[in-house]
Amino acid sequence: MNRLGGRRLRWPFRSVRARLVVALVLVSALGMAAGGAATFLIQRQRMLASVDASLLADIDAARLVVLGASNSTDPGNANGAVPEPFHSGADALQAVIGRVLPNRHQSSLGVLDGRARFVPGVPTDFRLQSVAGLVPRVVREVADGKTHLGTVPSSFGPVRYVATPVSVSGNPDRGIYVAAVDVDAQSGELSSTFATFWGVIAAAMILIGSSAWFIAGRLLNPIRTLRLAAARVTSTNRSERIPIVGHDDLSSLTRTVNLMLDRLDRAMTDQRQLLDDVRHELHTPVTIVRGHLEILNAYDPAEVDATRTLAIEELDRVTELVEDLALLAESQRADPDLVPVDVASLTRHVFAKASILAGHEWALADITDATAALDPARITQAWLQLVDNAAKYSPLGSRIELGSTGHPDDIELWVADQGYGILPEAADRIFARFGRVDTGRGISGSGLGLPIVKAIAESQGGSVGFVSAPGATRFSIVLPYHRETPAPEAVP
Repeated sequence: MNRLGGRRLRWPFRSVRARLVVALVLVSALGMAAGGAATFLIQRQRMLASVDASLLADIDAARLVVLGASNSTDPGNANGAVPEPFHSGADALQAVIGRVLPNRHQSSLGVLDGRARFVPGVPTDFRLQSVAGLVPRVVREVADGKTHLGTVPSSFGPVRYVATPVSVSGNPDRGIYVAAVDVDAQSGELSSTFATFWGVIAAAMILIGSSAWFIAGRLLNPIRTLRLAAARVTSTNRSERIPIVGHDDLSSLTRTVNLMLDRLDRAMTDQRQLLDDVRHELHTPVTIVRGHLEILNAYDPAEVDATRTLAIEELDRVTELVEDLALLAESQRADPDLVPVDVASLTRHVFAKASILAGHEWALADITDATAALDPARITQAWLQLVDNAAKYSPLGSRIELGSTGHPDDIELWVADQGYGILPEAADRIFARFGRVDTGRGISGSGLGLPIVKAIAESQGGSVGFVSAPGATRFSIVLPYHRETPAPEAVP
């Protein structure tokens, strides 16, 4: 659920900047914590190993004490059997406790006849005889006559100890020398060091978070600028563009968004212009039909018939306009289906269709032997539109030529007539929607034919142009070869 009591809950890290900083801090903290924990465990294991080594060194020192008295190296003394001058195990045990002094965080104890009998003559960090259960435990363990390492809990923490038997040949006394280390106290310095380490990590996290917040803000500033600019773009204010800084991914994104805004601006401008043009074009037939219907005398059959004929003509004109608008929109929007085309075959194909139009003398003037990547259906449509224009605006019976010409970089598909020509002042508007040229012959049309030709040519990387003089006009569709194509496809 993201609502409570009708109010939308806000996630505290909704911004990309905050999420980046939190993610970076968390990953850094986890990495440092994992590294610190692993280091702590390794160092603690090494510390425990050093404790064991220290305890075993105390056992070696105790052996030297009792063995040094007689300068004996008899292997028979390996389990603590002590030669002269010690006459009893109690004497030997007391000598060891008195001479092998405990280090820091250590203590020792001499056990005789199952009881704690001897303690060091110097102050120790803890009293080993106060550790509950230690004496009975070591008595049980060394009953086999061997040295044993172990750990026993105490009121102040775990105690690591070593116990070894001490005895004298020929004497029934059996002693046990015990040396021990307070593990928590021994590892206190290590714990203190890592407590400092965690404090350093906390400070580092604050520094990393602050730095990441600043750096993320600088890196994401173009996105924030982009968002604010996009928010300012409206249907009435489309001139907003975002400044491009740098050459990184964000600058590429900014450049792409600016290009998108340019396309949207052109699309909305074209759409508004189209709506204005359509409104203007539809106004006349609607006004004509409405005016005749308002003054129509329904009781006059001749007037009714004339008004009906006029209304149908105007509706046909509106239908033609709508169809041409749909064709223009499709030509501007659809991607061409480019295939390799034999231009000579295409030229003959278009001429065959054009030559059936009555009222003119049709001539195939030029054919180029070339192959180009074209959309043959749309090019045929555009070429025939030029043919239709030539037939409309040329005197009856005049000669109209059609052909294709190859150039080094492109091909030219053209139609030349002997019409009335196009005035220089009309050249700028004939390719605009609903742009018409007044020839004085009363020829009407939707004014969308040449814009459709232009849209088709431009969709295939080409252009459309014309050369005109009184009595001669030549329209051309110029298209690139697109030579990197497979084998040519003949046009039926």
